[in-house]
Formats: sequence, structure tokens, C-alpha cells
Amino acid sequence: MNQWTFVTVIVLGSALIVSGTPEGPPAAPSPIIPVQTVTAPAAADDLFKTADRCIACHKGITASDGTDVSIGYDWRASMMANSARDPYWHAAVRREITDFPESSVSIETNCSRCHMPMANVVAASQGRETSVFGNLPIQAGAEGEAALAADGVSCAACHQIAPDGLGSEASFTGQFTVNTDAAPDGRTVYGPFEPDEGGAGIMHSATGFRPTEGAHMQSAELCSSCHTLMTHSIRNDGSDGVEFPEQAPYLEWQASSFGRKNVTCQDCHMPEVGEDVPVTAVLGRERPNVSRHVFRGGNFFMLRMLNRYRDELGVTALPQEMALAAARTEDHLREATATVEVMDVSLTDGVLSATVEIRNMAGHKFPTAYPSRRAWLHVTVTDRGGDTVFESGAFSPDGRVIGDDHDANGTTYEPHYAEITSPDQVQIYQSVMVDQAGEVTTGLMSAERWAKDNRLLPDGFDASAADPRVRPVGEAATDLDFVAGLDRVQYSVPTGDAAGPLTVTAELWFQPIGYRWAQNLGEYDTFETQRFFRYYRDMAERSAIVIAEASEEIR
Repeated sequence: MNQWTFVTVIVLGSALIVSGTPEGPPAAPSPIIPVQTVTAPAAADDLFKTADRCIACHKGITASDGTDVSIGYDWRASMMANSARDPYWHAAVRREITDFPESSVSIETNCSRCHMPMANVVAASQGRETSVFGNLPIQAGAEGEAALAADGVSCAACHQIAPDGLGSEASFTGQFTVNTDAAPDGRTVYGPFEPDEGGAGIMHSATGFRPTEGAHMQSAELCSSCHTLMTHSIRNDGSDGVEFPEQAPYLEWQASSFGRKNVTCQDCHMPEVGEDVPVTAVLGRERPNVSRHVFRGGNFFMLRMLNRYRDELGVTALPQEMALAAARTEDHLREATATVEVMDVSLTDGVLSATVEIRNMAGHKFPTAYPSRRAWLHVTVTDRGGDTVFESGAFSPDGRVIGDDHDANGTTYEPHYAEITSPDQVQIYQSVMVDQAGEVTTGLMSAERWAKDNRLLPDGFDASAADPRVRPVGEAATDLDFVAGLDRVQYSVPTGDAAGPLTVTAELWFQPIGYRWAQNLGEYDTFETQRFFRYYRDMAERSAIVIAEASEEIR
């Protein structure tokens, strides 16, 4: 979520106008961040079209094995398409503006920048702030700005982003550039291919867009704008705190071997079809290296939540499309995210020793991005009859991790371990935020620094060259077995007179929204927070999955 408090700067020719808030007095003082999308006021339909206009042609494409690879159908079941419908986002924004009502206008404007980008750009072009909740609930048949808001991160948003400044510090926190000048010959939309004359004519006729080849559409820098978010806390006296790197997978990627080899976000999150196919069913010619718009990530839980409560949330993708997207996400997590190995198992004088090695296969930290995400090790030792001799990190059906201090008490957290010797110790890979007073928080506008960041590093991560904002924090920073691409955890546990052979099993679990993050929202008596708390409570048993496992036996 993009939550750096700011006032909108509008450039009209050579004049600079700093806007106030139309709904009340100016927000609390904050850094002035130029919104790079405005040169003249424009109507919603002048700047953007909703995705249904694009899907009309970008559908009906199948691979040789019969798989539907249509851009439009893939996209509409993704988290990108549903970014404005996300009930967790609704609840989190409501929590922030409840905590800091004097900054509510700037918080909503800033959060909408990446979750409702088209509505945000239109509002900025007209000298207005953007209201998140003014565009909710999502209604069928919505028009104008409300329809653009409902469309989330849509075709006309991403494909109108200009290459100017992408990947620079100035472009982070949603500061991408969309040209809002009048375009008599058609608004420029970028794609990875040189357009056909016939296809370009049809697109211009149907939408007013003029397709243009843009190599930046396949670059990591395109994604970096909304996936590198720097916030500033709001302190007790209303002033801004220090910069806080809420999420920075792009900076993590830059410091990895993936970044040095230019294996981009699209390579993993938008896999290629694998054969030549057209991108449109209308006069489309076959193209090589077509990227599927599945935007596979890690949030299987939200995809299933959106599908389960689809009527309440206004989801338009078909139920089977959402189910497929969730299953595809789980498959990706299990197949391309991490591996686990149990090694060096020994038994001496009733004490079993084993090393569990976890390797990160992603091009960034795992977990990465929004700090509610966590992974952990569930390690068991069982005897000859299958009875449990030792267990650390069991998952509870209510969403808790047994033994996690943070789940048990929100004022503390589980440390990083080099060695585990007791069942109440759990290796949890996570980031933990603290506020100005050093107290643990799950409120983004309260967060000032990390107290812990032991998320698994990507392969080739060079801490000395990495941006300081993404280096490990806490005990992991000095753990010699916590290195680029992997972590090794030593387990030394008493087994008493347990009958062998003994089996050591290690599972790596992943949960997109940790228990405490949901519980803390439940303390707020608002519609959005209580709705999400109800959703989470009803689905908690399915909020986490095993993504890798291994076992080893010793006699």
C-alpha cells in the first residue's frame, strides 16, 4: 500500500500550483512529491478506457494444447485487476485514517495511486485529491471515475506509463508518468511489439488509443514504481517521521544475481506462452515471446477470499477463473519459490541434531513486499510408531503459529534463530515494524523502522552493494548461516528414550496475511475492518500452505 503523506503538485504550463484539500483544511505538513501525470484537466474518458473495451479484442486466443492464453481473461482474475476490490486493502486504509483522521485525504490519495491508478490520475489532472471510499463499494454499471477506480491496475493504466525516469528514486512510491496532454491522433499506449497498421487502426477506432512499441514494458523498472514504496510515519505531534521502506522488492532484485543478469519481474510473474500466438483475435498475427497476463504472485489467500465473497466485493471474473488463478498461485509457490533439505542428522546421548537448509529461488526476498507476509519452519521429530517426539512451528486452524511470540502477544515478536532447542522457538521469516517509541506495530503510518528483517535473501544478494534499506535487520544480520540465497538452522532437541528409527521432517509454510495483522484490524469498529476480520476468521484455516518439505531418517 502506497502511504506517503503528500500534497498534490500540479503543473499547468510553467505555473506551479499546490492544491489543498477540497473536503477540508490542508493535511498535516508533509514532503511535496510531484505527481507526474498532469498538464491539463481532462475528463475520465479522455484519458482512460476500462478493460472491457480492451477485452473485446484481446480474447479468444488459445495455445496449441487448447489452453486459453487470452490477455484479457488472464488479467481479470489477477490481483492487479482486483486491486481496488481487495478487502484487506480497504480495511488497512480505514485503519490508517481512523488512526490519523487529520491526514485522511492525503492517505486516501496516496493509497489510491497504485490501487486505483486511473481514478487517481484523472483526479490529479483536475486538481483534486482521490477518495478511496468515495469510489466504494464497487457497483455494477459504474461510470466515469468510479468505473476507472473499480478497474484497478488496468490495461490503460500500465500501458500508458511512459519510460521517463522509470527505476529512479523519483519514480518510486507510484510516481510513474502518464502524459495527460490532449492527443488528437490518439493516446499513446505502449506494448512490446511493433504494431501492425491494420491492428493499430482498429485499436484507434475502438478506443482512441494509438499502439506504440515500447521496450520498457518488459523491464523491471516499469514494475518498480508501485512495488517500491517509501512511507513517512505520522508522529504524535502530527509531524512526519523518517522515511520507511514499506516494501522494496525492486531494490532487493537489484542487489541479486537476477538483477545483474536482468532476469526481470515479467520473466517470472508474466511467463511466456511458449509458442507464437497472436495477442488479439481481430486481425492479430502470431508473435513470439508473448507474455501471459496472469501476474502470478503469492497471494493465493486473497484470490480465494475474493472468489468466496465475490458478490459483496463486486468481482467480475468468473468463479472458475478465480479458482484457477488461486491454484496457479499455489503451484507457483510450490514449484518456483523455495526448497528445503534436512541434512547432517545425528543422535548422541539422547540429543538429536539436524540442519535444515532453506533455499530461496525467487529474484527478491522471500517473503517480499507487503510486511503482513511471513514464512516459517514447521519441524517435527517422530518415533518408530509415528508419535511426535518434538515439534516446532505447528499451524493452528485460527491462523496462528504455535510458539510465535507475536501471535501470542502483539507487543513482542519471535527473534531470528541460528539454533533451535525448544518447542516454543520457531524460525519465522518476516519483517517486523516498530514505531517512534520502539513499540511493535502493524500500522504503516506508525512504522519508523524494522526491528527484524530476516526474510530469505535472493541468490547473489550483495549486502555491501545493496541499498541499505533492504539489508537484513536484527540477529539475521550477524548469523553466519544466513547468507545470499539460503539459511541454515540447527536443531538440537532431546529425544529421551524414544524408539528409533527417528524421522526429522521440515516443512516451509507461507501465509500472505499473518494472524496478528488480521487480529489488530479486528480491534477497529468500522465496516471495512470488521468485514475483513469476519472474512479472515471464516477462512483462517486456509490462510497458509506448505510450499516445500523434506525428511530424513536416523536409526
